[in-house]
Amino acid sequence: MTEYSRMAKGKFTSTGGAQIVNLPFQPDFVELINYTAAATPANHGIPYAYWDANMGQGFAIVDLFNATPVLITDSVDLNGISTFSAGQLLQYGARQQVVGITKADPAVVTVTAHGLTSGDVVIFTGLYQSATTGMPQIDGIPFTVTVLTADTFSIPWNTNQSEYTALSASPSGAYMKKVLYPYLYEPGVAYISAITLGTTTTIDTTDAHNFVVGQEVAFRIPSSWGTIQLNSLPNTLTPGSPVYGYVVAVTDYNTVVVNINSSAYTAFNSNQPFADVSGQSFAQIVAVGDVNTGGVEITSGSALYPPPYISPIGTTRVNSINGPAIKGAFFNNTSQGFIVGAGTAAGDTSSVLVGAVSDVIYWRAFLHDLSIP
Repeated sequence: MTEYSRMAKGKFTSTGGAQIVNLPFQPDFVELINYTAAATPANHGIPYAYWDANMGQGFAIVDLFNATPVLITDSVDLNGISTFSAGQLLQYGARQQVVGITKADPAVVTVTAHGLTSGDVVIFTGLYQSATTGMPQIDGIPFTVTVLTADTFSIPWNTNQSEYTALSASPSGAYMKKVLYPYLYEPGVAYISAITLGTTTTIDTTDAHNFVVGQEVAFRIPSSWGTIQLNSLPNTLTPGSPVYGYVVAVTDYNTVVVNINSSAYTAFNSNQPFADVSGQSFAQIVAVGDVNTGGVEITSGSALYPPPYISPIGTTRVNSINGPAIKGAFFNNTSQGFIVGAGTAAGDTSSVLVGAVSDVIYWRAFLHDLSIP
């Protein structure tokens, strides 16, 4: 039967880490072709892989090359293929102990075997070195990470300031959690890490802002952070009417320029006092306008139903599960699909399901309208 079955296909270039594939459904069968591994047979290569929902989450059956190389079969029993569905609220991964954080710009975090990929988003809790020292000022802020090693990554924040104390020796209660689906509604609300004043105003954010040129934005900056003149209220010229700015340039995933002349404004201050952590609120930039990635134009040669997209880091572009959308300040990016993990075959721990860096992988995903046990 195929009346209600759903099918999708595509490809991706492996980064060596787990690959998330967004779809408008959760598949019950997935098959992979690693074109690179299939075209150049070599020991440990996995050219083909298959997953069925009846196997359970995180499994896969694979074909792989042995040393000859001859194609044999095996199974991936952990970190194989799994499906996911993001809810309406943020979901988090398991807690991981923070070993240390440096006083630096950007700060470097040590978490043993963190398992992150550049572009992942994390939050921290309990960043106390002692009862009166540490970095609890950044607890609860979402940070996009840049992976440095298997145990370290940097975050876009300057901790090399007087109110911060370096963390070391795995302080009790200091933890990190990965935000599993950080971009459910975009452009959303972005936390500000730095502001450069001038005839235009440059804003650095702690994770991807996902703004585009022409976007209308507003600011929420508590007085302790300094640059309160950017706040949308009060409007001294037109009381009751908020003050908005417009994005005139997007430098990168976490830097944006707005058209507000801030030359005479108070400098931004991220050196927040340790003593003020209780009740602390953060400086934010938010989307309020009606032009952004909430809809993509259909043009000659474009996809028939181009979905809204986000850009979580660098030049990466990730489509949402939506169809064509009316352009607006936010779009719903509640996501679902499947994940190809970096698990290894049970009989060959040197093999990697998701392939090596730069491997080209083709996939097909199915959701059948009839499943017979």
